[in-house]
Amino acid sequence: MTRPAATLPPDARGAFKDPLGPVYQDAQRLLADAGDPIIAVGDVVTYHLVAAGAPPKVALVDGKTKREEASEEVRSGVPDADRDVEVASQPATVSEELLAALVEAIDADGSTLVSVVGEEDLATLPAVLAAPTGASVVYGQPNEGMVLVNVDSETKARARELAELLETTEEFWALVD
Repeated sequence: MTRPAATLPPDARGAFKDPLGPVYQDAQRLLADAGDPIIAVGDVVTYHLVAAGAPPKVALVDGKTKREEASEEVRSGVPDADRDVEVASQPATVSEELLAALVEAIDADGSTLVSVVGEEDLATLPAVLAAPTGASVVYGQPNEGMVLVNVDSETKARARELAELLETTEEFWALVD
């Protein structure tokens, strides 16, 4: 079992309901507004980006959508990546293993598919914190669409505020700062 680098306490869950950026239903419109590279958190978001002909540089998937198993169509829509990494992360946490794989994937040449055994839902915050300015993080907003977070000082500050609500380890901050 891998150690959590960040855990979402139950009393902080409400702070994570509002999207960190605009919500899109159309992948082409989202891509027109996105920066480079793109980091996708979630199976359905990754599926839509791949279907739109724009596989992300980093894709984090767990085979689920809304905590249920993703459809075969969505699961088969993962990108052919230069690197495939499998990590474990429990619900409502970001494991040290997931965090390290995410940061390494952002820094690596080529594309990376990170398959998460467990859940990848909380990976959005460290993705925004670790991504370079000008990159975009895309994640799903249940029953609404795809959220586009164009990484700049303002979105990094907002992600940091939310991350400070998590129970984190020194390793978390060392990897995302």
